[in-house]
Amino acid sequence: MLARILIAIFIVIVVALIVRTVRADSTPQVGSNAPGFTLTSQEGTPVSLKDYLGKWVVLYFYPKDMTPGCTLEAHNFQRDQPDYSKHDAVVLGVSVDSIDSHKQFCTKEGLNFKLLADTDKTVSKEYGSLINLGVVKMSSRHTFVIDPSGKIVRVYTSVNPNRHSAEVLAALDELQKAAQK
Repeated sequence: MLARILIAIFIVIVVALIVRTVRADSTPQVGSNAPGFTLTSQEGTPVSLKDYLGKWVVLYFYPKDMTPGCTLEAHNFQRDQPDYSKHDAVVLGVSVDSIDSHKQFCTKEGLNFKLLADTDKTVSKEYGSLINLGVVKMSSRHTFVIDPSGKIVRVYTSVNPNRHSAEVLAALDELQKAAQK
């Protein structure tokens, strides 16, 4: 009985920490300009959001390289790269992992889109996507769809890695059809 109470208290504390750290009011909202950034990719080259003005950008934050959910999500984005190209969209993944970790992850999993190292956690924080679990800080699983003018047009703060890429592609279909009208 005491063990159940302690587990329940622990769960409440962890949830409170997450809710306190990742608040909706700190996440950029639909219609706002996407915060600019420059981060280094797994290739060791700087990548700036402004480099993609004129293209659709799927900016996805994820917790950790080489973990089951993150690997599944990355595989699905990789599988769907031809569809993103048809939508004139680029996928950029961001986590607080190092350039080396991203390079190993891409090599091991056959990923050819850019993974960006937010080692100082600034961009994850600016996008309301930083989880602070005491001594461990990581990116939360959030995605932002950014239109060619640099505006955020879709925000996902509840992501199922199994179906997320398909969900984003459906949103791009909808958004691009609406933009053509």
